[in-house]
Amino acid sequence: MRANFSGVRHFFLALLLILPLFGGTAWAQAQAQDTQAQRQQVQPGNNAPTWRKARSSEEGYTSTKGRETGVLIQSEGETWRQLRNGPLTKYGGWLVVLMLVALGVFYAARGPIGLHSPPTGKMIERFSAFERIAHWSMAISFCVLALSGLTLLFGKHILLPVIGYTLFSWLAELSKTMHNFVGPIFLFSIIVFVLKFIGDNWPRAYDLTWLVKGGGVLTGEVVPSGRFNAGEKIWFWGGVIGLGAASCVSGLVMDFPNFDQTRGVMMIANVVHVVAGLWYIMWAATHIYLGTVGTTGAYEAMRDGYVDETWAREHAQYWYEDVKAGRRALPSGETGAAATTTTAPPQVQH
Repeated sequence: MRANFSGVRHFFLALLLILPLFGGTAWAQAQAQDTQAQRQQVQPGNNAPTWRKARSSEEGYTSTKGRETGVLIQSEGETWRQLRNGPLTKYGGWLVVLMLVALGVFYAARGPIGLHSPPTGKMIERFSAFERIAHWSMAISFCVLALSGLTLLFGKHILLPVIGYTLFSWLAELSKTMHNFVGPIFLFSIIVFVLKFIGDNWPRAYDLTWLVKGGGVLTGEVVPSGRFNAGEKIWFWGGVIGLGAASCVSGLVMDFPNFDQTRGVMMIANVVHVVAGLWYIMWAATHIYLGTVGTTGAYEAMRDGYVDETWAREHAQYWYEDVKAGRRALPSGETGAAATTTTAPPQVQH
């Protein structure tokens, strides 16, 4: 009997200790309700505490299990939206426009870079068929990505008011699909291009002289270089490899969300992709200009694979001399000084 009484006493003592805890919780809840009720009287519709909690990115309960599935609202998404639709679009768009205007003004003032001596009529192989395929695969896929990317970034500001919602929605969907599927092709073409041309793009001592003299672009001076000059090497390492890697890696993060990356990682990847893509487009515009209307004979070299000996001597003197002396083979693999020149094919005579 004494034991039972002792047990009952212990039970009531524990109950007396626990009751204040429940009472405190109930009192806190009642206070919160009173505070919310008072706020509704003074500031009707003010649910700031509720929204602060919802926007805190804290994990809540959900029956759907997965990364971030318990987060109701991710506040960083609003920051990303303002950045993407604000400074990135505004200043990025103007930079692209200014680059194109600058190239047009430069062409009008300077004109194309021509030859200082008359052509010899004899042609030398500058690019093999495989090298040209590697280049054009990368170039064409890049142009598709650039046009589709610019459409997605600036289309609603420029095209939508002109062509309307129906046509723009179709164009935007097409651009998104092409961007997603051509991206991996571009990545593969970059890898092939880099492996093929990396041997001729290592920096050399004479590249510094070329840079100091600006390649003679403004003075008209002929500055000796290897197969590729210092400007082309900077484009190779900084543009093709540097910006290419940033664009491709960030693109893959967004292209394959099934690898369980968070929304925060996806938003960072999007910002990196936009910035790298815009710089890539602006830099590529300079490369395209110099490779077409900016330099006489440059486009024909990549189209047909041959240049006049005068062109090779003025634009790639050290490479030309090595080939003529038999110290290195032609791009197609022929060796020997006797195989270094050939009569110009009809389609490449100018």
